[in-house]
Amino acid sequence: MKSPENKLQRVLLAGATGTIGSAVAHALVARGFNLTCVVRQGADTTHLPADARIIEVDLTQTATHGDDDFDIVISCLASRSGVKADAWAVDYRANLNLLTIANETGAGQFILLSAICVQRPKLEFQKAKLAFEEVLTKSGLSYQIVRPTAFFKSLSGQVKKVIGGKSFLVFGDGKITSCKPISDRDLANFIVDQIGNAKTFGKVLPIGGPGPAITPLDQAAHLFALIGQKPRIKHVSLKLMDAIIAILSLGAKIIPALEEKAEYARIGRYYATESMLAYDHEAGVYDADATPSYGSDTLFDHYADLVDITKAQAS
Repeated sequence: MKSPENKLQRVLLAGATGTIGSAVAHALVARGFNLTCVVRQGADTTHLPADARIIEVDLTQTATHGDDDFDIVISCLASRSGVKADAWAVDYRANLNLLTIANETGAGQFILLSAICVQRPKLEFQKAKLAFEEVLTKSGLSYQIVRPTAFFKSLSGQVKKVIGGKSFLVFGDGKITSCKPISDRDLANFIVDQIGNAKTFGKVLPIGGPGPAITPLDQAAHLFALIGQKPRIKHVSLKLMDAIIAILSLGAKIIPALEEKAEYARIGRYYATESMLAYDHEAGVYDADATPSYGSDTLFDHYADLVDITKAQAS
């Protein structure tokens, strides 16, 4: 690093307008780093720290960055849809342009926010992420690849519906998958912890939140307990999902526009059947014990907050 003082270390952050990126931006400023956020033109930056400098660049198209140099580059870039075109434009090409900026500006460290699901790649966005990870590992820069488990946001979509009287949907028996959810704040702090951490240079870092792994049935049980109601669980057949994927995939051969819908269905099935935990390739199983824990925020505390907010809004 060019300086041991955080306030003198210049960080370039990409993906700052996303929920994780925004949390990372605030964590960086709170710790005294000199922060520049690269965002797309016209992006909403009102939720970013006032002390952050903003530059507008479409990283899917160019590696233009101005005349500044940076000590550390952090990527929180992620495609929004996960479909082929978006995945390769963002998860691969935009990160590739960001790596070019890191090299051109003399950055000594690159931190990549990836995803734990790339351990068993079956989807286009996973393949795109892995393709960039491979480039990064050969770049010559000191790097860390952070692979978090499930986010609170991705596990909270049913809260309002359940409070409103709907059933909690689970796939299969509701125990097919499990995860160790991590909050935006805890993940952001973990990422910032890696700055200058030579012990983790050149490593892939799976990371989950505190506590044991939980299943969708665990999530449902706790949520209904919070609202004081008897659990209402609706089980969705995986065979139905397979049938939908088969029909859309077949239809895409005639109507190419259906391919995106087929990929959305594949993404849905992946998350319905694969745990977001460290995967033991030798044993062929997901391993909760091998998935490191970090932080103090729990999904169930987050559920409690959402329940309180929803009830307050309804009153």
